[in-house]
Amino acid sequence: MSDISLTASMRSNLLSLQNTQSLMDTTQERLSTGKKVNSALDNPSSYYTAQSLNNRASDLSALLDSMGQGVQTIKAADEAITSITSFVQQAKAVANTARDEANKEIVSSGTYDKTAVAAGDVKGTITIDGKTQDLSVTLTDNAEGADAATAIQDAIQKVAGAEDVTVEFADGAFTVKSPAGAEVKVDIEVGGAKISGTAGNANRTKALQQYNDILSQIDQLAKDAGYKGVNLLQENDLTVIFNEDRSSSITIKGVDASSKGLGLEAATDWGTNDNIGASISQVESAITTLRGMSSEFGNNYSVVQTREDFTENLINVLTEGADKLTLADMNEESANMLALQTRQQLAINSLSLASQAAQSVLKLF
Repeated sequence: MSDISLTASMRSNLLSLQNTQSLMDTTQERLSTGKKVNSALDNPSSYYTAQSLNNRASDLSALLDSMGQGVQTIKAADEAITSITSFVQQAKAVANTARDEANKEIVSSGTYDKTAVAAGDVKGTITIDGKTQDLSVTLTDNAEGADAATAIQDAIQKVAGAEDVTVEFADGAFTVKSPAGAEVKVDIEVGGAKISGTAGNANRTKALQQYNDILSQIDQLAKDAGYKGVNLLQENDLTVIFNEDRSSSITIKGVDASSKGLGLEAATDWGTNDNIGASISQVESAITTLRGMSSEFGNNYSVVQTREDFTENLINVLTEGADKLTLADMNEESANMLALQTRQQLAINSLSLASQAAQSVLKLF
């Protein structure tokens, strides 16, 4: 207050106390915040440099989350490929087992004698899938064996709808075949030739169905391999950004891992080993394709994982650099506070001594 007069020594001690208190306030702020630069007023250069480093670290942290999700998307696709490969190997095993199952044929006992067949009906039975139906064939007096075979085959197809069942005639004997693998039982007598027995192979028919069921499972699994709306096995592409200005990235191309994309066709006829062999060839080609897909995704996974680790380390470097510009040395600030407290006590004592000169005037009264 300007109306109050202080001696020179008192004013000097007062200024010292005020400076000490100001330093104590600054030191207390550093101790409480842990920073020596809390605003641009403390050190503009350090403050704005640290702020720039922290901003970049924050931007990279957001990208780091995206990279992590990209890694998970690739892992989901890779896990699916592993499972699809198991399915394909299972399909190969089924096909190999079916190929080991030999087809049965019915060869007539006795030979066909057209003179033993009068104009009229040749009767017998046919059984397919456990269902037996009567078979009736009308032949002419002069029906040759080949004509009889055609008539019997037409009758079998008409009665049972088994279009793949064939009846052959050679050297007076009939042979019934079921190339598709369906079991066909017949009991027919025509012109002295007895056609009785079972043709085909039910195990091949079951294996064919199992093979097609596995292909269906492959299609379903490929559809279920998505992660957060991106399915790399359904030809969805994935782009992962690595830096804040989007100038560094990787695009992972999606693939078609369905049975169609792998070149696997549903089996329709495993009556011959050649047909089964064709399915096995497709399976082996699919396995090679899957291994290529797995290798490509594995390489992409490694790239994204490496960039993710690098970004984590870079964030730490940026944060550490900002801290070096702004963080306070707590040991140093604690020592400063202790020194300032001592200085404050000395200044108060000095002010007290300075005031004693003025207090001596009171002794005159």
